[in-house]
Amino acid sequence: MKELMSGNMAIARGAYEAGVTVGVGYPGTPSTEVLENFARYPGVYAQWSPNEKVALEVGIGASLGGARVLVTMKHVGVNVAADPLFTLSYTGVNGGLVLLSADDPGMHSSQNEQDNRYYALMSKIPCLEPSDSQEAKDMVARALEISEQFDTPVMLRTTTRVSHSQSMVQTAQRSVPEIKEYQKNPSKFVMTPANARGRRVQVEERMEKLRRYSETCSLNTIHWGEKEVGIITSGISYQYVREAAPRASVLKLGLTNPLPENLIKNFAAQVSRLVVVEELEPFLETQIKALGIKVMGKDILPGIGELNPQIIARALKKAGIPVSERYRDAGPLPVDDAAPETPPRPPVLCAGCPHRATFHVLRKLKLTVTGDIGCYTLGSMPPLSAMDTCVCMGAGVGMAHGMALANPSMQNKAVAVIGDSTFLHSGVTGLMDVVYNGGSATVIIMDNRTTAMTGHQEHPATGRTLMGQPAPEVDLEALARSLGVKRVQVVDPLDIARFEQVVKEETAAHEPSVIIARHPCALLNKERQQPVTVDAELCIGCKLCLKLGCPAISGSGGVVEISAIQCSGCGLCASVCKQGAIKKGGQKDA
Repeated sequence: MKELMSGNMAIARGAYEAGVTVGVGYPGTPSTEVLENFARYPGVYAQWSPNEKVALEVGIGASLGGARVLVTMKHVGVNVAADPLFTLSYTGVNGGLVLLSADDPGMHSSQNEQDNRYYALMSKIPCLEPSDSQEAKDMVARALEISEQFDTPVMLRTTTRVSHSQSMVQTAQRSVPEIKEYQKNPSKFVMTPANARGRRVQVEERMEKLRRYSETCSLNTIHWGEKEVGIITSGISYQYVREAAPRASVLKLGLTNPLPENLIKNFAAQVSRLVVVEELEPFLETQIKALGIKVMGKDILPGIGELNPQIIARALKKAGIPVSERYRDAGPLPVDDAAPETPPRPPVLCAGCPHRATFHVLRKLKLTVTGDIGCYTLGSMPPLSAMDTCVCMGAGVGMAHGMALANPSMQNKAVAVIGDSTFLHSGVTGLMDVVYNGGSATVIIMDNRTTAMTGHQEHPATGRTLMGQPAPEVDLEALARSLGVKRVQVVDPLDIARFEQVVKEETAAHEPSVIIARHPCALLNKERQQPVTVDAELCIGCKLCLKLGCPAISGSGGVVEISAIQCSGCGLCASVCKQGAIKKGGQKDA
C-alpha cells in the first residue's frame, strides 16, 4: 500500500517495519515527529529522555540487550550525545542501532548550522543520507542491516527538507527478528585503555570492510545522462540536481561515509567535467579532491544555508554547464511560480504566554538576562527585548555565574532564565556549579509544564511519558533545594506585582536563589478565560500595552484594540495599563 508521508513519518514507519522495538530520543526540530509517530505503532516502546546523551546511552543498553534500536535527535543534540557516540564506535552493537541526526541547513529552528556528516567521519561509523520519504523509510532497514553485519552504530542523516517534505511511500508488513542473546564480553564492552586499544584496531578493520561494501552496494548509484558533465551529490541535493540539470550524469551517494573511492574514480573518468553538489560543508568535495580528482564545488556553490534548484542552476550556468529549460535564465523563478509578496511575520510569543510577563518585569528592572533555548528565546526580540544571550541548552545558568565572576557589579544585575524541560536537560549541573562555587546567581525556571517549542512533548516534570502513561513528576523545588539552594520561591508570573517583588528580593540576595515562574503554556490551558476589553473613553493611546508584544493587541490610531478571537484573557495588559482602560473579562467599572 502507498501512503503520503513526511520523511519523519517514513522513518518511524521504516523503524516499525524493520523490527525496531525501542525508540528513544529528545525532542528537537526537525526530528521530533519521528518518535511521536513511532510511539503510535503497536508492540513498540518509545520514550523521551531528559537529554540526548541519556537517550543514546539508553539506546546502547537496549542494543546490547539484543533489541533493534532507533535513537533520534536534531543536529545540535549530537553534540550532547557525542561522548557515548565515539566510544560506542569502539564497543560496537548487539542488536542494530541507528542514530538519526536531523540537520537544519538554513537554521529554520536552530542556533547554528553544522554538518553532522563530520561526526560520522570522526567517530568512524557509516552515514546514510535519504533524498525523499521512500528512501527515508527504506534506509532505516538498510542501516539496521549494516549495523548488525558490521557491528557498528549507523548514522541516518536527514535535513529539514527531507524531514518535513512529503512524498509517496510504499509500505510493507512488520518483520521482527528475534532478540539477540546478550553474551558477557568485557574486552568488547568495557572500554578500559587496554581493551580500547584492541577495539581501535578492529574499528579500522571494520572501516576497510565498509569501504569495500560501499563500492558495490545499491545505496550508491549512477544515473547516466550526457557525459559533458557529471554531478556527485547526496540527500535532498539529489532532487534539486535532477530538476536543475536533468540531462547530466549523476552519481547519487546514499552511503556517504565511507565513500566508494573506486566508484567515484570510474565515474569521474567517464565525464568531461565534474561537480559536487552538497549543502553546507565540502564534505564530499574535500575527500574527492584528496583522491587527486579535479572537481568544482564550493567555488561555485554556497556553503551557507539550504540549496534549491534555482541556486544550483545559477551556479551551473555560471560555470558554463547546461541546465533545465525552466532555469535557463538562472535568475528569479518564473512569475507564475514565484511566491506572492507577503508582509513580514516575525515569530512572537503566543497570546497569553506566561513568559511575556516574566520578560516584562525583567526589562522593567533593567536586569541582564542570560537566556536559553526554548519559546522564551523570543523574549530577546522587540518589543520585549529582555534577553541578552542565548548559546545552547543550559548555558544561561553558567553564563550568569560567569558574568558575576568577571564583574562583581553584575552579581545583583544578572539573572538566568531557563525552561522546565531545558532545566532538566542540562540546567541542573549549571545550578549545582553556582552553589558549589559560592556564586549568587538568580535562576528563573520558566515552568510552563511542557516542552513547548517543539510541540508540547512530555518531560520528567510533566507527570506523563511519551506513550501517555502516568509517571512520577520531578519536584523542581525539592530538586533545587537538594542542590544546596536555600532560597526557592514559586510564583505565578501573571501575578505581576507579586512576581516583580520576588525578583527584587532574590536578585538582592547575596547567595544562589531560584524562582520557579509557574503557569501552564497558553496553548495547553483548556480553561480559556473571557477576553479583555478596552474602554475607549479611558484609553489615552499611551501604547504601554503594545510594549508587551502580544499578538492580540493592535493600535495604529489613538485607541488600542484587542482581538477577542486571539485574546486568552490572561489579563497581563490590564495589569500594566495605568489608566484602567483595559478590563478583564467580566470586570465592571467601580
